[in-house]
Amino acid sequence: MDSSGARLVKSDPASGAVPTRSAVRNACPQQGRPGWSGGPEEGGSPSPKWRVPRFVWALPPIAALALFFLYPLGLVVQQSVQPDTGGTSLQPYSDVFGSEAFREALGTTVWLAVGSTVGCLVLGFALALIIAFVPFPGGKAVARFIDVFLSFPSFLITLALLFIYGTKGMANGMWTDATGAAEGPFQFLTTPWGVLLAEITYFTPFVMRPLLAAFSQIDTAQLEVASSLGARPGRIIRRVILPEALPALAAGGSLVLVMCLNEFGIVLFTGAKGVTTLPMLVYSKAILESDYPAACVVAVVNIAISVGLYSLYRVVSRRVGA
Repeated sequence: MDSSGARLVKSDPASGAVPTRSAVRNACPQQGRPGWSGGPEEGGSPSPKWRVPRFVWALPPIAALALFFLYPLGLVVQQSVQPDTGGTSLQPYSDVFGSEAFREALGTTVWLAVGSTVGCLVLGFALALIIAFVPFPGGKAVARFIDVFLSFPSFLITLALLFIYGTKGMANGMWTDATGAAEGPFQFLTTPWGVLLAEITYFTPFVMRPLLAAFSQIDTAQLEVASSLGARPGRIIRRVILPEALPALAAGGSLVLVMCLNEFGIVLFTGAKGVTTLPMLVYSKAILESDYPAACVVAVVNIAISVGLYSLYRVVSRRVGA
């Protein structure tokens, strides 16, 4: 074979000769350059020389979060260390921590939140068991109503309880009409027990919703086998249902605990004058006393407790596999 035949013919492509590599490069100046993946005839298409880094797409949500959440939170923290006398000092923290009102509000907030959470877990677990495993007419409608109930504002439930158990409510009205007494016996709604009842009533569906979702994943064949082996309902609940429900209980209970710690509307609408929680103390310091540094100190403490409980929930949920 002639060695000249291996060389590219340097002639005009219109004459039918094979063009040289330089001629092809001159005809298609983009080919062979960075960012070129082949012409349309070759099944390729031009691509940009650079791509937007992935972190750039995270900048808009981070900026929105910083503007609408972190910046106001930073102002609250800043105000908490700026006493009315001027300058920057931790004196507002020492004043608030040393006050009897703060200690009482902290204790009331904690025991109301813990008591409401325990009540919601017990009542929610019992009601979810009935709805999920005890067939009765209207069971599906009740389950759907729970989803609707979650959208109700907390003060609406409190107003409903006031209409029933309030000083001039239905229950006291029926009692006075029947006995002729000056007032009815139901006076607990303006006490801590009334706040506890209102919070349990409102927050129980927040426990039932994840429980119903967990119960729907349980194979009913397991329950039938356990029952056929002579296990009683209580043993079936402890050995079969409860282990499957623990992640849902942890999720619902932690959510209720955090919301109860920050609940304001229920305490306000019950009119419980002797019940002061941390959110109520923030309202009192800021609106009634115009003591904004003290109000910001209480708000920072409330936020720290909520974030700490949420972090603890995340650790526990990972360990239990929630």
